[in-house]
Amino acid sequence: MAKRKSTARKKSAEPAKTSRGKIKPLAKTNPFVGWGKKRFGAIRQRMKNFLARRPHRSFRLSHRRDYKRSFRIAGYWSFTNSVRNILWKNKKTFGILAVVYVAIIVVISGFGAQDSYNTLATALKQSSGDLFEGNFGAVNQAGILLLTTVTAGLSPNLTQAQSVLNGLAFFLIWLTVIWLLRNILAGHQPKVRDALYSSGSPILATVIISFIILVQLLPAAIALIAYDAARVSGLIENGAAAVLALAGIGMIVLASLYWIMSSIIALIIVTLPGMYPMNAVRAAGDIIVGRRLRVLFRLLWLGFIVVMTWIVLVIPIILFDDWLKNLVPAVNWFPLVPLVIFGLSSVTVIFATSYIYLLYRRLVDDDTSPA
Repeated sequence: MAKRKSTARKKSAEPAKTSRGKIKPLAKTNPFVGWGKKRFGAIRQRMKNFLARRPHRSFRLSHRRDYKRSFRIAGYWSFTNSVRNILWKNKKTFGILAVVYVAIIVVISGFGAQDSYNTLATALKQSSGDLFEGNFGAVNQAGILLLTTVTAGLSPNLTQAQSVLNGLAFFLIWLTVIWLLRNILAGHQPKVRDALYSSGSPILATVIISFIILVQLLPAAIALIAYDAARVSGLIENGAAAVLALAGIGMIVLASLYWIMSSIIALIIVTLPGMYPMNAVRAAGDIIVGRRLRVLFRLLWLGFIVVMTWIVLVIPIILFDDWLKNLVPAVNWFPLVPLVIFGLSSVTVIFATSYIYLLYRRLVDDDTSPA
């Protein structure tokens, strides 16, 4: 039996013959065709899985049963207070991290910030004239000085290498805060030194997702630039055209914000061990579907809290700094306002990262299907 089987296998392996006894040539298979069919089948299967996970379809009205999804989370102020409580309970750890971040910024950017701040303050005082009238003139001046300082920066003459290093330092602190919070919520007592050494592995994946966020923000940036150019050139003059243009720009900006919601959550997911950037983006989209608007409101609330904190804390310090240096000119060298801005920037990064990470944890804890 074994011999017959082997003979049959040999015969089947031989090329077939025609009726005239000529040997038919074997059909040649193109390896590229097989590879293309395999890839096409994988893409098709991926699209089927994607459509099965997502109940929404483009340009088609979704039923309420499809987009309604639970999201159990405390109120805006209660959730913000819970973030503050976690940071306050571990104030020593996060305080050391804030000091480390300020030291990194000073080492990279230098500390010529006081000269830049004095130049801005002097230029504002000389150019204001009668712009600030009434009892709140000094407050208005301090607010504009704060806005100019934050937007223009205290170190405007940075080289490209310094800008890149500042970006890498920001990503390192972002990853360090996530690493610390993940270990704290797991019941450990991590050290800042261990976090700085151990948290930097997904920095390349984090940079890639940040680049995706920039690409998603391009439509909003292009729309704003186009509107500004049309306004300067006089194409938009009457009220109706301006209102229509602003409405269109608002829709484009909302579309960009809609896209970046999942990418912001992906910045947290990509810190998991062995996670690739595109896998993180897909997982974030699955987590956030049906909750995107509520997550957007939470992040807008975070921005509101940050802006109000800066206004409430920094404007009185600017007024006190101006009063003190007018009273005692010998202390003009002391960089009070730049130190406060550097320190508050560090605290803001830590708080915002903690807020987004804990928001992600609430999303994961209530991971129900969208329909």
